[in-house]
Amino acid sequence: MIRLVTVTGSRTTTLPYMIQHYIDIVDEIHIVAYDTKNKQYENVQKVCKQFGDKVILHKHPDEQEYNWETVTMLYNSIKSLYPNDWWIVSDDDEFHVYSKPIKEIILDCEKNGWEIVRGGFIDRIGEDGEFKQLKPFTKNESIFSQFPYAGFFRYPMSGACPNKICIVKGNIEITPGQHYAKVYGETTWRWQGWNHPLIAPIDTHSVQVHHFKWDDTSIKRIKAVADIKKEYAYSDEYLQMYLALRSKSFKMDLNDADYSFEYCPTPTFENYKNWTVLLKEIISI
Repeated sequence: MIRLVTVTGSRTTTLPYMIQHYIDIVDEIHIVAYDTKNKQYENVQKVCKQFGDKVILHKHPDEQEYNWETVTMLYNSIKSLYPNDWWIVSDDDEFHVYSKPIKEIILDCEKNGWEIVRGGFIDRIGEDGEFKQLKPFTKNESIFSQFPYAGFFRYPMSGACPNKICIVKGNIEITPGQHYAKVYGETTWRWQGWNHPLIAPIDTHSVQVHHFKWDDTSIKRIKAVADIKKEYAYSDEYLQMYLALRSKSFKMDLNDADYSFEYCPTPTFENYKNWTVLLKEIISI
């Protein structure tokens, strides 16, 4: 079976779009409601009920907002329920676009003894580089066309790690931020992951992680994470991002060559022409 796990928290507007994006390519979707102060669980329930029995909801009440280490623990805990199955690991604002159909990728992995498929962030932004409002979900509304520009700006602006573990066997531990895997006590970081025998080769098997974090609520959310000033929330990194965005008046310059923006209004792997070059940069970070 192919299962997906995601952890959703204070923002649930991308969640129905995200479920819709994956529901036809997986057998089950496990949603963990990381519910601080009992604010969001009912909203998450309402979203999940739209999609039927394929969606399985878990609740994790917690008083610590933005504890990314806890979030990663939840990913590993849910995956461990079915350690021999394949899992897609995706935050609720991350939309995977695959180099091959997912079943082909998994078949290749099983034939070759690979247990991990990696990818990296592509940041999505609205028309004119604006942090625009996400429209209410309908099944005919595309999130890709609402945020049609694809680029790479979070890492250059704040140093946030752009690597992601995207498809993985349930028994493989992932590290905070879902950026790397830990195998036999070693983290698949940089050279330790480049030619790792359990990782599918990126030149043929990779995942574009289209990141729809950047709507009109993102500035407030980034500032909130920065303001709690906790190491587990990576508050220093979030403060750096907030200050960088403020210096640009909270609008991205689509012509800035440093951010590699391209017009990509559909979820098609080939649309983002700079992917091969970008991915080589990402795995070197």
